[in-house]
Amino acid sequence: MKRLTLGLTAALLFSGLSVGVAFAAAPATMYEDTSLGKVLSDAKGMTLYVFDNDAKGATMSSCTDKCAVNWPPFLAPADATASGNWTVVDGKDKDGNAIKLWAYEGQPLYYFIADKKAGDVNGDGKGGVWHVVKQD
Repeated sequence: MKRLTLGLTAALLFSGLSVGVAFAAAPATMYEDTSLGKVLSDAKGMTLYVFDNDAKGATMSSCTDKCAVNWPPFLAPADATASGNWTVVDGKDKDGNAIKLWAYEGQPLYYFIADKKAGDVNGDGKGGVWHVVKQD
């Protein structure tokens, strides 16, 4: 019985580590079908956007204060690390507190406050500077 318990514990631990590593490597690889085609979204299907004011490869988000109210950042855990096309950049939340957010191919990612359900793409083209990330 001890062997069975030990074997199951090892299997569960291995499974949990595999899931953790997969999430760390790709926090949002889902492409949601939308009226604009397939766009990058989070695990819940919510569309992610890039901001032209963020220089590609930036280490700091340029969307702060009121911008961060309307365009909430795609938050990364404090211990998140870069992997593949994914990097982590510094930012500030709507209250000016330091945060970390995910960046894809060097561009920080955000949500749009007016997107209420999976597949909404209401922020695309806003101000001529906000864009969905389309599937290649």
